[in-house]
Amino acid sequence: MASTSPASHSIQTINASRTNFPSLTIINKPFLKNLHISLPKTISLRVESSSTAKYNDDVAVDEEMDKIRRLQNGSDVRGVALQGEKGRSVDLTPPAVEAIAESFGEWVIRGLEKAKGVNVSLGKDPRISGKTLSVAVFSGLSRAGCVVFDMGLATTPACFMSTILPTFEYDASIMMTASHLPYTRNGLKFFTKKGGLTSPEVEEICDAAARKYANRLAKVSTTLPTRPIKVDFMSTYAKHLRDIIKERVNHPSHYDTPLKGFQIIVNAGNGSGGFFTWDVLDKLGADTFGSLHLNPDGMFPNHIPNPEEKIAMSLTRAAVLENKADLGIVFDTDVDRSGVVDSEGNPINGDRLIALMSAIVLMEHPGTTVVTDARTSMALTKFITNRGGQHCLYRVGYRNVIDKGINLNKDGIETHLMMETSGHGALKENHFLDDGAYMVVKIITEMVRMKLEGSEGGIHSLIKDLEEPLESAELRMVILSEPRYAKAKAFEVIEAFKTYIEQGYLPGWELDACGDCWVSDGCLVDTSDDPAAIDAYMYRAKVSEEENGEYGWVHLRQSIHNPNIAINLQSTIPGGCQYMAKVLRDRFLLPSGMDKILYINEIDKYARNGNLSTDA
Repeated sequence: MASTSPASHSIQTINASRTNFPSLTIINKPFLKNLHISLPKTISLRVESSSTAKYNDDVAVDEEMDKIRRLQNGSDVRGVALQGEKGRSVDLTPPAVEAIAESFGEWVIRGLEKAKGVNVSLGKDPRISGKTLSVAVFSGLSRAGCVVFDMGLATTPACFMSTILPTFEYDASIMMTASHLPYTRNGLKFFTKKGGLTSPEVEEICDAAARKYANRLAKVSTTLPTRPIKVDFMSTYAKHLRDIIKERVNHPSHYDTPLKGFQIIVNAGNGSGGFFTWDVLDKLGADTFGSLHLNPDGMFPNHIPNPEEKIAMSLTRAAVLENKADLGIVFDTDVDRSGVVDSEGNPINGDRLIALMSAIVLMEHPGTTVVTDARTSMALTKFITNRGGQHCLYRVGYRNVIDKGINLNKDGIETHLMMETSGHGALKENHFLDDGAYMVVKIITEMVRMKLEGSEGGIHSLIKDLEEPLESAELRMVILSEPRYAKAKAFEVIEAFKTYIEQGYLPGWELDACGDCWVSDGCLVDTSDDPAAIDAYMYRAKVSEEENGEYGWVHLRQSIHNPNIAINLQSTIPGGCQYMAKVLRDRFLLPSGMDKILYINEIDKYARNGNLSTDA
């Protein structure tokens, strides 16, 4: 490849013979000296600080505090709880978890303005680190003055529901899970009666926990002053789901067993979702023979519980076809996400799942707005609008998508469905809670309703006219930085990407917009008087070309999980994704000098070969 020094003003041409596109010219201009990026205060402090520990007037701001702060993962806390990951040490330790739980307990007490009698529940998935870390949570909550209730094996949605369903109605709840991540990881999700905590709220809790941790640095207490009260909430939650199906199906001949005559396969992936088989489907009369991996096993020996995971979907598909089942269900570990397989063995996840849920919700609420993250296809927008709905593209991150829907409803814009391509789906009718089991309840209810009305087509008929994108790709660029500086470096790259587009260095690329949601700060962030907090920076650009018009989009976003930047591409024409990757590399990453702070090997291989394989 020819040299592309940022200082060079030469015009070069690359070989574009592998596509039908015209030759791509690279215009190299001085960039960094003309680019003015103002870092947010919270980020610039990290960039300007040295590796030497700094101190303020009150407490040492050093590496020990950073250990806790780095555990924040958007609106969750996640970390490595067990040895076994190459290059990663254990950071979600019992002392860290105790400090975070204590800070959460204090935060809840302050919010309720109650000195005593604050009740908090804890549920967990089957991870093998859960038992030890649960003791740390109990200890921290007890230190804060909370009364603690132990739900045992539970799901994330059930933890929230424990704050509102009689006779439990706890003041707050914590779910211990790391979702679809490996068994070595674990984490915490936080709820009050208002729903899941926001990223700024979790940041506040982690900041308080960091001070406790740095000043204490003591081992977690293994002797609890008050033992947690064990409760069986999952039975109540399962009955809640059964009652919804019975009431909405309202079967004319067997009200209490409305699923009689239906075979439904469940793949729980050895996570927390097995209850849905024996405590919901079986009791409603369904035949669940052929279901997979129902018993909880924190080592996840068969596959990662994840509806986006190919093995999980292929095994479920095989079971559906072998048993001639009506439906297959795939849950993630903590059941806040799900995917399905129809009776013909077609996997329904990602855009397909959003389309299916949109079709169901738009029949119930004509004209409603559907909020999704900005990685969904142009075809999905067409699918929703063709049914009279409105499609609002918003920031990646399930909490961002849900909060956008909540705010739209507050502004008087009826919004009944909020979904992310990962499978997180929340409905207004269900407390804006992302509940994989509830979403499946909606699908099952519609499946039975269609059968009762004499419809020959299954649920797949509801999305038969959804067009698939011709090409799509997801690539990663690792940030070459210490973890503590990765967020600032990612911000620098994302803002440079925006500036390059605005200054016309990428012809045919334009920052995307969706109706009244203008791409401004980050990506599709509100321009209202009360804008949403930014947990990760991102932009989406729509890409056009003279011959084909608008043919695709590119989405760059900072990962909140790991020190990298994710690149999503979609195209409606052959070779489009590879061509956009070439433009991104040759007209942005190289001339801007961003390749000096990013490992771009993955995008370089894809730009050259159009192959996502790691050995390309």
